[in-house]
Amino acid sequence: MTEYPISRFPVPKLSDLPDDVAARIVEVQESAGFVPNVFLVLAHRPEEFRAFFAYHDALMDKPGDLTKAEREMIVVATSNANQCQYCVVAHGAILRVRAKNPLIADQIAVNYRKADITARQKVMLDFAMKVSACAYKVDDRDMEVLTSHGFSQEDIWDIAAIAAFFGMSNRLANVTNMRPNDEFFALGRD
Repeated sequence: MTEYPISRFPVPKLSDLPDDVAARIVEVQESAGFVPNVFLVLAHRPEEFRAFFAYHDALMDKPGDLTKAEREMIVVATSNANQCQYCVVAHGAILRVRAKNPLIADQIAVNYRKADITARQKVMLDFAMKVSACAYKVDDRDMEVLTSHGFSQEDIWDIAAIAAFFGMSNRLANVTNMRPNDEFFALGRD
C-alpha cells in the first residue's frame, strides 16, 4: 500500500506545537482512537487552528433543537455539493455513528432528496444547500417554509451557520488536499 501525504502543506510534529494545540490533538486521539487528519493539517497555523475549532465546537456541540445527527446531515450534504472528499468521508462517518444508521450518510451524500429522512430534514437540507450555493437568494419565503416545519429562528441561524462554516472548511480541505483517514471509511457501518 502506498502512503499518500495528508496535505500539500507542511504538517507539524506534535512536539513542535503549542501546548494547547498538542493537548487538543492528544485528547481527540484518546477519544477517537486515531487523529483525524484535519487536526494535523490545520495545526500548521496554530492561531487559525484555535479559531477554527472554537467555532466548529460552538456550532456542532451546542445544545439546541437540531440534533447532532441533523447537524452532521448539513455538513455531509453541503460538503458533497462543494466536492469536499475529506468532509463527506469524515462527517459521513460521524453521521452514521450519531444517527445509528449505516446507510444515511451515503444516501445524503449521493442525493439527500431521496434519502430516508423526514420531510422536515429535507426542508432543512434544502435551505442549507441554498445557503451553501447561493445565500444571496435567501428570502422571507425560506423563513416561512422553515418555520412551517417547526424550525425556530435560532434553528435557522444554526442551519445557515453550519452550512457557511463548512463552506469555508470545504475550501480549505480542497486547497490543502486533505486526505481522509482510512479509519473513517468503516466507522459506523457495522
